[in-house]
Amino acid sequence: MNSTLKKLALVAVAVAAPFIATPAMAEKYVLVSHAPDSDTWWNTIKNGIALAGEQVGVDVEYRNPPTGDIADMARLIDQAAASSPDGIITTLADFDVLKGPISAAVDQGIDVIIMNTGTPEQAREVGALMYVGQPEYDAGLAAGIRAKGEGVTKFLCVNHAIQQPTVGERCRGYADGLGIDLGDAMMDSGTDPAEIKNKVLAYLSANTDVDGILTLGPVSADPTLAALEENGMAGDIHFGTFDLGEEIVKGIKGGVIAWGIDQQPFLQAYMPVVILANWDRYGVLPGNNINSGPGFVTKDGLAKVEEFAGEYR
Repeated sequence: MNSTLKKLALVAVAVAAPFIATPAMAEKYVLVSHAPDSDTWWNTIKNGIALAGEQVGVDVEYRNPPTGDIADMARLIDQAAASSPDGIITTLADFDVLKGPISAAVDQGIDVIIMNTGTPEQAREVGALMYVGQPEYDAGLAAGIRAKGEGVTKFLCVNHAIQQPTVGERCRGYADGLGIDLGDAMMDSGTDPAEIKNKVLAYLSANTDVDGILTLGPVSADPTLAALEENGMAGDIHFGTFDLGEEIVKGIKGGVIAWGIDQQPFLQAYMPVVILANWDRYGVLPGNNINSGPGFVTKDGLAKVEEFAGEYR
C-alpha cells in the first residue's frame, strides 16, 4: 500500500471510530414521546432510533403514552429515569407538565436531549444537552411567505395538537408570512378524523373567501383531504401541510397538496442516539442545536420520499 493510500485508510478508521461499539460499551438510551399509539407518523421516529442503536451499538427503547396523555407521559419519564439509563431523549410537548420530570432526570445525572417538540430555550431551561428539531415559528413563517407568493390571501390552519403551544407557532408563523392577522383562522380540530372532516367542511362553508389551507401533519391533513374531495374543492384551493405521510404524498403527486414541510423525523430520533453515544464515550458534543427542518417537498421531488415514505421519510 503506498503512503497516500495508507493515509486515506487511517483517516477512514478515524472517522468511523466513534461509531464502533465494543461489548464494554453497552449504553442504554430511552426515547419518550407524547404520541398516541394511533399516530403512525411516529413510525419513522421508531425506525430512526432503532437504526441508530444498531449502527452505534447501544440499547435503545421507545416509550409513549398509548392515548397521548401528557400526564401519562410525565410518569413515563419518571419511570425511564428510575431505570437509570445513560440518556433520555424526549419531546417537550407541554413545558409546564414535563419540565419537572425532565429536570429531575437531569439532576439525577442522566443526560437528556429534547427532540421534535419544544424549543432550544426550553431545552436549556430544563438542563438538556441540546435540542434537535424544527424551529416551528420559522417553519410556519417560511410556509406563509411561500403561500403568499402562490396567491393565498385568507386561510384556515387546522391544528390537531392545540394542547402543544409550540405546534401552534406553525400557524402564527404562517399568518405572519402572509402578512395577515391569525385571528380565528386557527382551528382546534381535535384528533378524531370524522370530527376534523366535519369541522373543515363547516368552516369552508361559512367562510367562502378562504383560498388557502394549512394542516399540521397527517392527523389533520388526511381528513382535510377527504373534506375537499367531498365538497369539490380538491385541487381548487391552495393546500399546504406540515410533515409527510402516505395520503399526503398521494395528495402532492395528484396536485391537490402544493407541498409538504418535511421536518425529517428520522433525524430527530437518529441524531440524538449518535450524539449521546459519542458524548458518553469521547466527551464530544455539537456546539449548537440541530435544525432538522424545514424542507419543502413538492411534486418534483417525490422520488426518494415515495421510496422511503413511512419508513425513513
